[in-house]
Amino acid sequence: MKKIGLLSDTHSYLDEAVFKYFEECDEVWHAGDFGSIDVVRKLQAFKPFRGVYGNIDTKDIQQVCPEHLRFECEGVDVWMTHIGGYPGRYASQVRAELQRNPPKLFICGHSHILKVQFDEKLQLLHLNPGAAGYHGWHKVRTLMRFDLVAGKIENLEIIELKRR
Repeated sequence: MKKIGLLSDTHSYLDEAVFKYFEECDEVWHAGDFGSIDVVRKLQAFKPFRGVYGNIDTKDIQQVCPEHLRFECEGVDVWMTHIGGYPGRYASQVRAELQRNPPKLFICGHSHILKVQFDEKLQLLHLNPGAAGYHGWHKVRTLMRFDLVAGKIENLEIIELKRR
C-alpha cells in the first residue's frame, strides 16, 4: 500500500500546510504548473516525488519533469499529464492513446477545477486535484490524498486549504 498526496497548479506558491497534510504520504505527485523550480525542489526534498510540467513551466522544470508520465504504482497503471481534458472531452494530444491504451488512473491539472470522475467507457478514474496556489480564478485551494492498494484506488480525500 502507498498513500499518495496529489496537487497541481501551485503557480510558484507552496503552502506550508501541504507538508502537514502530506506528512503521512509515501509519495507526492504534482500535475504541473509548478511556476518555480523551488517548488519542485521543496517537494523532492520532502518525499519521493513524481511530477509533470505544465504550460507555464520553464525549461529548468521541463528538464526535471516530463510532459507525460506513465507508470505503475502498487498495481495501478497511472498516467499523469498537465493538460488532459475530461471524460468525453479529452485533450486532442492524449485522446488517441487514452482510447487505445487507457490507464486505470488518469491525472491532470490545468483547469483549476477539482474533479473526480469515473469514465465508464474507458474504465478509468479521472482525477484533477484543482489548484493549490493563489494564481487563477478558483476560490478554494485544494489537494487530494488517496491510497493505492493491490491494484485499487481507495480512501480518496479532498482537502481544502484556506480560501483565496
